Amino acid sequence: MPLAIVRHGQSKWNLENRFTGWIDVDLSDEGVSEAKLAATELLASGIQFDVAYTSVLKRAIRTLWVIMDDMDLMWIPVNRSWRLNERHYGDLIGLNKVETAEKYGIEQVQMWRRSYTVRPDELLPDDPRSFESDRRYKGLNIPRTESLKDTLERVIPVWQESIKKDLETGKNVLLVAHGNSCRALVKFLDNMSDDEINEFNIPTGIPLIYEFDNDLRPINHYYLGDPEDIANRTNAVANQAKKKN
Repeated sequence: MPLAIVRHGQSKWNLENRFTGWIDVDLSDEGVSEAKLAATELLASGIQFDVAYTSVLKRAIRTLWVIMDDMDLMWIPVNRSWRLNERHYGDLIGLNKVETAEKYGIEQVQMWRRSYTVRPDELLPDDPRSFESDRRYKGLNIPRTESLKDTLERVIPVWQESIKKDLETGKNVLLVAHGNSCRALVKFLDNMSDDEINEFNIPTGIPLIYEFDNDLRPINHYYLGDPEDIANRTNAVANQAKKKN
């Protein structure tokens, strides 16, 4: 009963190195290629998935579609939840990470990006980037900014109420989400400290496999793919706010 966690493939705003949050941008061409490579790695692993989970944002949904299509799994049930969305970056949404670091300093930007408890400034309801009138969140008390801690608190109900139950019944689960919703779940599963999660990064499009014992305690986890490529792409995520020489 493995769980495969996949951060969506590179998005158009990943390519532009912008804070994306809940903005519904699509995959770049490279992101589609990453999704197809993820499907190849998952096929080679031999894992047969029974159910899938994703957010309500198209970069994750499309990554899942590509993987399911290439694995001939378009028929399996898919559960979409706003709780699996990327962290809400508040007033940082749309800003270039390097330019923001040049303005506010690299330490402040790293605090906004990776601190467990720090929230960026709120996105006001009348801001054109606001999601207050977005139909997919109708009737929900949605945030205007979030820390990783806030993100974890909304992700955990999906684990407790759905994913965990699927695993308990012997189903193999495929989850395609976002950098911070995936980091939040990993922090919970591995019981990471706040300091440890600050240094933990997840690259786009690389499957992370979790194996569990009968009590659903993680006993092993590993990425699928070339170790050198995984290390390079993980370091690239960590250094997004740093100016390239």
